[in-house]
Amino acid sequence: MGLESVRNFLAEQAADIEILELDASTATVALAAEAHGVAPGQIAKTLAFRVGERQLLVVASGDARFDNRKLRDAFGGKAKMLDAETVLALTGHPVGGVCPFGLSTPLPIYCDASLKAYAEVLPAAGSPNSAVRIAPERLATLVGAEWVDVCKVPEPQRQEPCSSVPL
Repeated sequence: MGLESVRNFLAEQAADIEILELDASTATVALAAEAHGVAPGQIAKTLAFRVGERQLLVVASGDARFDNRKLRDAFGGKAKMLDAETVLALTGHPVGGVCPFGLSTPLPIYCDASLKAYAEVLPAAGSPNSAVRIAPERLATLVGAEWVDVCKVPEPQRQEPCSSVPL
């Protein structure tokens, strides 16, 4: 599965979207941002959760942090991240390449509002060294995702004004 299932999904649903395959690993937000030359927030991370008996995927901005209270409010229970083995079995994608495309098991997919801060985001494409470039709205439409607000976004770094020093 993995990359091939994403390739097949995109060929059927969005043939204009190119899969970017790199020699370097893009398995973490930091590695992916560096490899693609974008801000960490533009990396669209996909995480798998269990809420009660339900399993679901949430796609969020790479620099956003999941908020337990918001997750509970949005999904009606405590959300627990799934382990790597379960994620691979459910999605067909290894951790580091998990994305909402070409899933081996149909799952509910949610896109966090943090993605809307960017005109273009880069979710993985089924392997730890692949991604696609896509507008957040198109991503949500393509995978039938529902929009939610379940993350905290970091505040922009505030720089203190320089004080003038007499020469």
